Amino acid sequence: MSALWARSLRGRVTLIATAVAALVLIPIGIVGVIVGRALVEGSVYQSTRDTAERIAYEMRGGALPMGAAIPVPNPSVDLIQVVGPNGQVLASSDAARNLPPLSDVLPTPEHRVISTTNCLPTECVHLTAVRVTMFADSPVVYAGRRTPEVLEGRTVEVIVFAEIAVLIGLTAWATWLVTGKALRPVATMRTELDAVHAGDLSSRVTEPPGEDEVAELARSINGTLARLERSAQQQRQFASDASHELRTPIAGLRAQLESAQLYPDDTDVETLVRSALRDTDRLEAIITDLLLLARIGSRVDAAKERVDLAELVRQELSVRSDKVPVRSELAEGVVVDGVRLQLARVLTNLLDNAQRHAETYVDVTVGKEDGTAVLSVENDGVEIAPEDRERIFERFTRLDASRSRDAGGTGLGLAIARDVAMAHRGQITVEDCPGGARFVLRLPAV
Repeated sequence: MSALWARSLRGRVTLIATAVAALVLIPIGIVGVIVGRALVEGSVYQSTRDTAERIAYEMRGGALPMGAAIPVPNPSVDLIQVVGPNGQVLASSDAARNLPPLSDVLPTPEHRVISTTNCLPTECVHLTAVRVTMFADSPVVYAGRRTPEVLEGRTVEVIVFAEIAVLIGLTAWATWLVTGKALRPVATMRTELDAVHAGDLSSRVTEPPGEDEVAELARSINGTLARLERSAQQQRQFASDASHELRTPIAGLRAQLESAQLYPDDTDVETLVRSALRDTDRLEAIITDLLLLARIGSRVDAAKERVDLAELVRQELSVRSDKVPVRSELAEGVVVDGVRLQLARVLTNLLDNAQRHAETYVDVTVGKEDGTAVLSVENDGVEIAPEDRERIFERFTRLDASRSRDAGGTGLGLAIARDVAMAHRGQITVEDCPGGARFVLRLPAV
């Protein structure tokens, strides 16, 4: 049973809470018993001393004749005796009549009041002895009462420690219930996680309400599952894209080579090589883009740095030779935290896309809006319909004939741009642009 509790977080928390409760309550109980007994005993001695002092005062004033029954001023202190120097009882209260001297304690002139306990043949008493005068033959007044049950037995200790045991038990029970309720979502998440398998990563664990650690754990688990699902989808997409998009150029290349093999005399070698190189270049471009997409999804390129977007645009434009003139409006000091090569690839893809569809101009602007870095690339080509503005970022998407992929593109440029933007906690969208198309990249500014 102890091993089971040791393996259970719920059991360990309950044991710790019980131990802490015991370490706190038991010393409190001990101190409480000691203080309680001391208070009761102090109250008893106070009452016996007051009674003894009063009787001694009356004797010094001659108001209390010897031999007469001593009146009891405090009913709780009913055992009163006046004892001479030779140990003879000179006077007593009715309750102390026929009793031997209550004590043999003799106060001295220096210590004329002494409180003590004494056990008689029939009972134990708490009493105070007071010397009447300072003379050597002074009588002594003894005033006492039967020892209270609270001080005589162990009833108080039994009651207190029984209550402590009940409190410790209640602490353990309450901790067990509260911990079980707190950990119930964890058990649910464990069951739901056990049901997740590699073939279907779309399942999510139940997120409990609130902002506590368990709710944060559930959100972290769901975030991890979402990333795993996205990674698995990218792997499947990579395999699908590779098998689909590579088949056509490979088939064309194979057909040309087989034709040359069958009809060597009718084959123009220069034309064959040129066509084969063109297909090979296309295969290489597609494979390069697919690998880049896979690398972005797996976060291989994680070395980020401060990148000035205006400087990045100037560097890119300085090495390009475009058929359509590019106009730029670049605000200085627009800096983002990112992977320079990936951001440069986004800019290259947007410019390539704009050049393929522009008629007379391409505009590039860099600015900042409400703490967000904004890079836009605009051209005066064919407008993109609102219903196609999301679909255009999918891999190998073909729109109408005027925007279909030509020999210069792989159909992955905008997909790469979107994945890079998402990897940098940003987004890329198509915005309204009468008489053309406008792509806008937004990233968190530094």
